[in-house]
Amino acid sequence: MQDERYLRLLSEKFPNEQSVISELINLRAILSLPKGTEHFVSDLHGASLAFIHMLKNASGVVRKKVDEVYGDSIAEEEKRAICALIYYPEERMDLIKRFYAGEQVDGILTLNSQISNLQSQEDWYRTRLHQLIHIARAVTIKYSRSKVYRLLPDNYAYVIKELLHESHLEQHDRQTYYNAIIDAIIETGCADQLIIAVCYLIHSLTIDTLHIVGDIFDRGSGAAKILDVLSTVRNYDIEWGNHDIEWMGAMTGNLALLATVLRVSIRYANIETLEEGYGINLLPLANFAMETYGEDPCTIWQTKDFDNNPRLTRSAQLMAKMHKAISIIQFKLEGQTVLRHPEWKMDDRAILGKCTLVNGTWSLDGQALLDQNLPTVDPKDPYALSQEEEDLMNQLWRSFRKSEKMQKHLRMLYEHGSLYLVRNGFLLYHAAIPLNADGSFTETDVCGQRVSGKALMDRTDAIIRQAYYGTGQAKQDALDYMLYLWEGANSPLYNKDKMTTFERYFLPKGEAWDEHKGAYFTLADDEKTCEKILREFGLDPATGRIVNGHVPVRTIKGETPMRANGKRFVIDGGFSKPYQEKTGIAGYTLIYNSHGIQLVEHDSFESREQAILSGSDIHSRTLLQDFSGQRIRIKDTDKGKELLEQIHSLEQLLEAYRNGSFRQAL
Repeated sequence: MQDERYLRLLSEKFPNEQSVISELINLRAILSLPKGTEHFVSDLHGASLAFIHMLKNASGVVRKKVDEVYGDSIAEEEKRAICALIYYPEERMDLIKRFYAGEQVDGILTLNSQISNLQSQEDWYRTRLHQLIHIARAVTIKYSRSKVYRLLPDNYAYVIKELLHESHLEQHDRQTYYNAIIDAIIETGCADQLIIAVCYLIHSLTIDTLHIVGDIFDRGSGAAKILDVLSTVRNYDIEWGNHDIEWMGAMTGNLALLATVLRVSIRYANIETLEEGYGINLLPLANFAMETYGEDPCTIWQTKDFDNNPRLTRSAQLMAKMHKAISIIQFKLEGQTVLRHPEWKMDDRAILGKCTLVNGTWSLDGQALLDQNLPTVDPKDPYALSQEEEDLMNQLWRSFRKSEKMQKHLRMLYEHGSLYLVRNGFLLYHAAIPLNADGSFTETDVCGQRVSGKALMDRTDAIIRQAYYGTGQAKQDALDYMLYLWEGANSPLYNKDKMTTFERYFLPKGEAWDEHKGAYFTLADDEKTCEKILREFGLDPATGRIVNGHVPVRTIKGETPMRANGKRFVIDGGFSKPYQEKTGIAGYTLIYNSHGIQLVEHDSFESREQAILSGSDIHSRTLLQDFSGQRIRIKDTDKGKELLEQIHSLEQLLEAYRNGSFRQAL
């Protein structure tokens, strides 16, 4: 028998034989349901509008449900109108009401063609409510009623239950009853709210679990918006990427990474995330930059603008000065951190100390630096911050620490995040499992422990958490290690020999710019290597699969996201515009439902406004459909294994009640 103490605790929730029997019936029924749909996305890089739309259309799953329900019985234009309503119910409802009120709406011809067969607003309400309920039934059929009911808004729970499940009546009476409910909803002025509630129910249940395989942050301006939206998602997890760790380190107090976040944000004209998303005051940096580099043209520090940001156009010179100021501070703080940790073997990255000043000329390895104006760098102590730089960093850190939204998002990243995840036969991690050239797992020092393979990932995950939750010197060492994870050779989030940021600023393009990827990025395209990695993490190499992001798949050069004979999927396809020049597309996503796996390739997102007005969607292509003949049930999943363990415990509790060893409550 299972530990008696555990059964005693279980008996508090199920105090008698009948309560145990009811739960056993419920759990066994759940095991027979089809598994929920899992949605895998990666490398969002702040592209909030595309991500939010992808979340709303579930990589085309919503449209497929509409097609399944209606087939060829309604026109393409009407299907688009239904989808637009499901994706953006409040905004679409506002347009419809303005249309029927006779107000001029931009794009009115498109809107008119979608509702031309509906004579009145009441007709529109009646038709759309019927359609949405039919689609909601198709979406909810794989869930238990109790799970669906938990997601219903209190105000309309009873009505939606009746509309979803009115089969207790005869056919004729059922339709009459059903129509009477719809008519009453319209007559009482509740149609708007009910339509919105049903649309959100469809959103909630189309996708059961969302997996984000790293890099919420970076080039785009909407990382904070993405995390705001994630806070409303029912079930999600995050496998941290290198840019997530960069921001998490900055948010937690690694000043070298804080400077890095500022540098990258300014370099790519993306200060909206800092200023508008998190309320970070960059005025102290602007003042310092103007005072220190006021007459400096900062030629090599001009920012890169991918979105024609008007703010950049107005203040390009100020941004360039801020860019230079924070970069020099970053190089100093990096050098300090690297020198504190000789075990990292990164002394080549303590690079300011390798620069020499001879006859007024700064040089590195015999090459003159492209920018010679370094007034804050002391050749005798190159890593020392000036008093002004130190005061500036203290001000910026206070701003980070006091940002309530930033701290809320940091908690989300820790509570929902991990370095890797094993789920339902998939192994998810953002970048790499460091490998030697012969395919063996690379052993490396992680804060005093030499580890490799799965042990490396587990130890690194623990250190990342210690940087946030820890205390004393252990916390400081873990916080320092976040910098190694950002740019260290054996970091599972970077895995290149070095990060040549300094060289790319200060030396002409050439060999000094080179960054060589670790062996993983070549060997992991081999099926045998992937099978070895899967075994290391306890997965069946015959059926397991790896999902990565991190390295953009250059479709325009013939690359494919499917690697190692289908054992590994690389789903970084360029959500963010700066990457789309390399990839030629706008992202890959993976769908795993009760029928099997779908790999989907997406074109760029046109605009939210067009999606609302005309029902325009992200054009997608299915690259792979790996469907088995038999549907996958919950009993076949990791959740099913948990439920079977619960069933076993309940069966033992039931036996204890029946043989009299446990007393029942009457």
